[in-house]
Amino acid sequence: MSGQNTTGSVAVAGPLLLGVRHHGPGSARAVRAALDAARPAAVLIEGPPEGDALLPLAADPQMRPPVALLAHAVDDPGRAAFWPLAEFSPEWVAIRWALAHDVPVRFIDLPATHSLALKEPHGDQPGEQLDEESAPAPGDEEVTPHVDPIRVLAETAGYDDPERWWEDVVEHRSPAADATTDALAPFTALAEAMTALREAYGDGGHPRDAVREAYMRIQLRTARKEFGDGVAVVCGAWHVPALAARTTLAADRALLKGLPKVKAEMTWVPWTHRRLARHSGYGAGIDSPGWYGHLFGAADRPIERWMTKVAGLLREEDRFVSTAHVIEAVRLAETLAAMRGRPLAGLSETTDAVRAVMCEGSDVPLALIQDRLVVGETLGEVPDSAPAVPLQRDLTRSQRTLRLKPEALEKELDLDLRKDTDAAKSRLLHRLRLLSIGWGEPAESQSRSTGTFRESWRLRWEPELHVRVAEAGVWGTTVATAATAKAESQALAATALSEVTALAEHCLLAGLPEALPVVMKALADRAALDADVGHLADALPALARSLRYGDVRSTDTAALAEVAAGLAERICVGLPPACTGMDADGAEALRRQVDGVHSAIGLLVAGATPAGAEAEATPAGGLRDRWGAVLRKLAGRDTVAGIIRGRATRLLLDEGRLTEDEAARLMGLALSPGTPPTDAAAWIEGFVGGASGGGMLLVHDERLLSLVDAWLTGVPADTFTDVLPLLRRTFSAYEPGVRRTLGELVRRGPVPEGARNDGTDHAYPGFGPGLDTDRADAVEPVLHLLLGRTPVPAEATA
Repeated sequence: MSGQNTTGSVAVAGPLLLGVRHHGPGSARAVRAALDAARPAAVLIEGPPEGDALLPLAADPQMRPPVALLAHAVDDPGRAAFWPLAEFSPEWVAIRWALAHDVPVRFIDLPATHSLALKEPHGDQPGEQLDEESAPAPGDEEVTPHVDPIRVLAETAGYDDPERWWEDVVEHRSPAADATTDALAPFTALAEAMTALREAYGDGGHPRDAVREAYMRIQLRTARKEFGDGVAVVCGAWHVPALAARTTLAADRALLKGLPKVKAEMTWVPWTHRRLARHSGYGAGIDSPGWYGHLFGAADRPIERWMTKVAGLLREEDRFVSTAHVIEAVRLAETLAAMRGRPLAGLSETTDAVRAVMCEGSDVPLALIQDRLVVGETLGEVPDSAPAVPLQRDLTRSQRTLRLKPEALEKELDLDLRKDTDAAKSRLLHRLRLLSIGWGEPAESQSRSTGTFRESWRLRWEPELHVRVAEAGVWGTTVATAATAKAESQALAATALSEVTALAEHCLLAGLPEALPVVMKALADRAALDADVGHLADALPALARSLRYGDVRSTDTAALAEVAAGLAERICVGLPPACTGMDADGAEALRRQVDGVHSAIGLLVAGATPAGAEAEATPAGGLRDRWGAVLRKLAGRDTVAGIIRGRATRLLLDEGRLTEDEAARLMGLALSPGTPPTDAAAWIEGFVGGASGGGMLLVHDERLLSLVDAWLTGVPADTFTDVLPLLRRTFSAYEPGVRRTLGELVRRGPVPEGARNDGTDHAYPGFGPGLDTDRADAVEPVLHLLLGRTPVPAEATA
């Protein structure tokens, strides 16, 4: 077969160059029609040659696009690149056609071993792209302005929107129209246009294209020697003039001489429609992969079928959409297309019609349609036989065993750690987080439970996580061994005590008992050497939580308890001296640390107290007493910052270690005329600020409220603006109802002394001057019912 191909209904001289726009349904249909007509002896596709061995997997029944070829450097897995393919990608259609017709198919672009060496890692951004027409590959330096050939052609045709021009010319061509025209005519016209653009703009600001095109020409020469001129090449339309150009083999090899190389591995990985969208960071993407997929899959009447999909989605969201709405939306979309001179209603016309007819002019439902249908949440699948690093295979096995299927759509997962399967899911997700594989992020419990037996996660699988798995593969071949090895390495490398305590907590959550000895040794060493009370205070809460989680997960935490008790003792000794001579920012930071230590000591005491025993009779009870003594020192020292004194007073009051009279006395001292207004405002913030229920405390205790009110009204005008930001920060954190009640109490003013005991209720409605025993007795049966306890007969308590 020399000179021309006569195996099909179309005679073609020389190789058949099919220039396409990647991820285009119109281009995909045109490629399929051209291949059916020309029947080439071989198909060459723009892509990395290392993927040739993976091409047969495209015919596997388990392979479901969108998928991507993933290449990564063996010695540096973070240096990776993706080549995504959707069902409507011309390359994917060409691959499937060649496999179905038993025609050899190969990739001919620059090998990944070179392209990975030429690019710099960019975190989770994709690397080399299939669509050089629309965007440069990450890492390319912008020497000359990049040319968007589609925009240039659209402007030449009088369009202000390149996407609309491309849709009118290519994407909206119906299959019936394609069947009655020359299958190669669109590619001939596009090649002529691209030739004119290359003559005017050269490489279009893509200097690396010269190297890639030289390699493609060499591969094309090799294929022509093997198969003759009956070879079809599917590549970006921008490259067609370069592949058709007459060059010498020596000149092309000279361009490739001296290219850097890295050892690379390649596999298929699932991809998502969302990652095909341009706004997600993939520069060669498309704005509407879901819409393009619909156009490619719809055999006929695409607008009617699209409107039916939209109506189904809106009905699922409990919006009233009838058949009449669908019919009217189709009519409006077609009318708009005719008025705008378009051959077929496009996405803009269908969106305008849906907004007017189905959404009653609102853009709120349109956001849902854009997310679910126009972009879509489709996640591809790859067969089990695809190459993968051992860690990926172990993760896949664990996902199947635990029935945790990766999904592109974000979902909430609520776990009950008392169940073996849920506990195993929790351990897997925590191990992946330790390995920096962010499949799941902790979330607020759906059941609003604050106990340790509940855990909620927000799961969402992104294609880039395959790169993270490859990177984590250096730590081990299974998730458990890899997480253990990384935890041990982090423990040895940690320099801050808080880092090691957080790591110990993570090891307990992830169920890594083999890593705990190394982590505990590092923890003991850091704790012994660190004398900074702030560091100790930062570290203690994580240890207390670890002990609590260890109890839930049946983990031996005896060594951890000893370290935690030692840290608590050192904090009790060193905290009072550390609370003096501080600026406002330092005092606020230490106030948060005091809160953390207080909660941690509460957990330590609760965890160390046997059921039915009194806390004070245990060693942990002694720790609580020592911490109470520390709080008393902080509350009574004038040299301690006001916000810390106020917080210490509040904590003592909540614990019952301070009477209301004593709290009122300390507040009176803190708000006395001799105290600077800023210090007094800081004390108030510490006492009633934040989410500690301080607002309700003021509502119920009229003495405290009157003290604050009297102090506030007495603040001099020249200093009021200095304390106002602190006060706003304090009271703005209250619930709206609490702020409203406080406002009513202040507006009403204090109750006269003579009226306090006259038997009337002068307080705000709902709050009396004392205990209403009748109302309390009425609540008691409900409490017994909620607690599941049998009420004690009245005669038994007499």
